[in-house]
Amino acid sequence: MRPVLITGGAGFIGSEAVRQLVSDGEAVVNLDKLTYAGNLDSLTSVAVAPGYCFERADVCDAAAVAALFDRHRPRAVVHLAAESHVDRSIDGSAEFIRTNIVGTHVVLEESLRYWRALPPADRERFRVLHVSTDEVFGSLGTTGAFTEHSSYDPRSPYSASKAGSDHLVRAWHHTYGLPVLISNCSNNYGSHQFPEKLIPLMIIKASSCEALPVYGAGDNVRDWLHVSDHVRALRVILERGRPGESYNIGGGAELRNIEVVERICDLVDELSPSTEHRPRRQLIRFVEDRPGHDFRYAMDSAKIQRELGWAPRETFDTGLRKTVEWYLANATWWQRIRSGKYRGERLGLGTEPGDDTSSSG
Repeated sequence: MRPVLITGGAGFIGSEAVRQLVSDGEAVVNLDKLTYAGNLDSLTSVAVAPGYCFERADVCDAAAVAALFDRHRPRAVVHLAAESHVDRSIDGSAEFIRTNIVGTHVVLEESLRYWRALPPADRERFRVLHVSTDEVFGSLGTTGAFTEHSSYDPRSPYSASKAGSDHLVRAWHHTYGLPVLISNCSNNYGSHQFPEKLIPLMIIKASSCEALPVYGAGDNVRDWLHVSDHVRALRVILERGRPGESYNIGGGAELRNIEVVERICDLVDELSPSTEHRPRRQLIRFVEDRPGHDFRYAMDSAKIQRELGWAPRETFDTGLRKTVEWYLANATWWQRIRSGKYRGERLGLGTEPGDDTSSSG
C-alpha cells in the first residue's frame, strides 16, 4: 500500500495522526524538521512499527520534499507542518511567513509535479489535505459560528499566514486542478501538546503549584476540540471529502478561558491532592491581555457531520480529564521540554523566548 505523507508529523496534531494511522495498519511517512515543537518522544509507540518512516527535512526545502515524493510515492498528503502559536507570531513573524506560506507553496508545487506524472488510476485517488485553523476567520461576537462560507479576517501574523496558505491551496486547485481539501478546526487539546498552549501550560503549572496567569479577565471564548476527534475528522475528509471543498471541524464545547482554567484546577486538586496549595484556583492570576486578542471563536461543523458522518466522541469533560491524567502521568515528557529553551515564560508582548516573564498560554 502506498503511504500517507504527513508533514509536521512530530508535532501535536501530526503525532496523533501518525499514531492513529500506524495503529490501524496504514503506511506513513513522517516529514518533520524537528523545530522546538517537534518531539520524537511523542512517537515512541510507533517508532519501529512496520510501514512507518521518519524523514527529517524542512518543508521549505523543495529539493528535499521532491526527493521524498519520488522515493516514497505517497497516495496522499496531509499537510500539517506549520508555526502555530499566536504569541510567538507576535514576537517574531518571519518564521511564520516562511513555514506557513513558503512551505505550503513548496508542498503544492511538489504535489502537483508528482500528481501529474502518476498513472491515471493513482491520479484519480491522490489527495492533498491542507490543515488550517478557525483563526483565519477573525473574531466573533457573542453569537453565531463560522461556516465554510465565512469571510476571511485574520487578526494576527499567525492567522494571516494561515489565511495566505489557504488561498494558495484553493488557487492550485482552481488553476491546475490539483485535488486538494481544506479543513479549518477549532482549538485543539489533548496529550502530547507543547506546553506553551493554554491547557497543557495550566495543567503543568497547577501540578507544580505555580501561579496560573490568565489573559485579561479570562472572558475570551474558545470552542475546544479533542485532538483524537480532530484526527478522526481529518481521516474522514481525506478518504471521502470532495476535492476543492473545505470542511469546518469543531468540538461543540464553547467555554471562557477562565472556566477552562478553573476546571483544570479542580481536576488537578482531585487527581494530585497532596499539597498545601489547594484549592489551586487560588493560584490564578489575571495578567495584561495580549495585543489584538480575538474575543470568541466558534465553528459550525454541520457540513462534515451531514456529508461525511463525523461527530466528536469526546465531551470537554471527558477529554479534559483524560488530558490532565496524561500530563500528570507523563511528567518525563514535559519535563524534558521545560529543561530546555521553553520554561513556561510569557510570549506575545514583543519579548523573546527566555525572558524571565510569566506566560498566559
